[in-house]
Amino acid sequence: MTAAVPATRVTFAHGALEGAGTVRLVEALSGGPVVVADETPFHPVDHTWPDQPGDTGEIRYDGQSVRVIEAVMAAVSDEGEFAVGTDIPVKRGAEGWTWLVGHRLDGDAPAWLAEGARVELVVDPVRRAGLSRGHTACHLASLALDLALADLWRKDPGADALGNPDFEGRANQTSRIGEDGAVDEYRLGKSLRRAGFDTETFSATLGDREAAINARLAEWVASGAVSRVVPDGPTIVDRRTWHCELPEGTADILCGGTHARSLAEFASISVSLDLSDPQLLVMTTSAVAA
Repeated sequence: MTAAVPATRVTFAHGALEGAGTVRLVEALSGGPVVVADETPFHPVDHTWPDQPGDTGEIRYDGQSVRVIEAVMAAVSDEGEFAVGTDIPVKRGAEGWTWLVGHRLDGDAPAWLAEGARVELVVDPVRRAGLSRGHTACHLASLALDLALADLWRKDPGADALGNPDFEGRANQTSRIGEDGAVDEYRLGKSLRRAGFDTETFSATLGDREAAINARLAEWVASGAVSRVVPDGPTIVDRRTWHCELPEGTADILCGGTHARSLAEFASISVSLDLSDPQLLVMTTSAVAA
């Protein structure tokens, strides 16, 4: 059984790459040991919507270090049951559970990495920067997609963060973010047509839609707009919002990931649209760092 611990405090929302924390748990699991500290700069993969991978990096102590191969979501019950990722048996916010950030190690935990140790936690900065640009580019591409498809709706599907018809919210079924890019899949089935979307015209004008998206993305990159994450609180379970001041207005999107600080960090963002399966749109987003 595991002793009760408080929810992990996180600093990644403000762009932190290094920090100090006190080790609270070291759990030996089948996939490798997982370490929990009371505070961390590591961004964990969210098992409920695993779009952005977890950070990698190191935990250091007195000149020694151990590699973190992925930061993950973890939780511990009031009775001491510890679980990681998809093994967590409850939804976030369930009573009787505390939510944590776990650091999965590469190999066994060294003796110095024990409960109560004060350690340094250091995120891989190159990977984090690439993932942050990828996540920002993903959101921008989705907003530009919504705008480019706005005339194809015969009914109101609800509005996105810029007030345009929310194709993203209606049709997106998976999103996978990588360093400097993302791949999103959208289901174009009967339910979307019943919701009022003109899939036939979309298919016939796919090239024009892609060009419109890329033109809009070029304008947004040229604006150098401010981009940031605004957290409601310091713990991993507190809500966080991506905020970007685009020329068309300010976009606010609930988001647990990390982001670029400004669109000036990009030389370009572009998308390609693939509709080889008429029931499935695949949008691949590619970013080039400035």
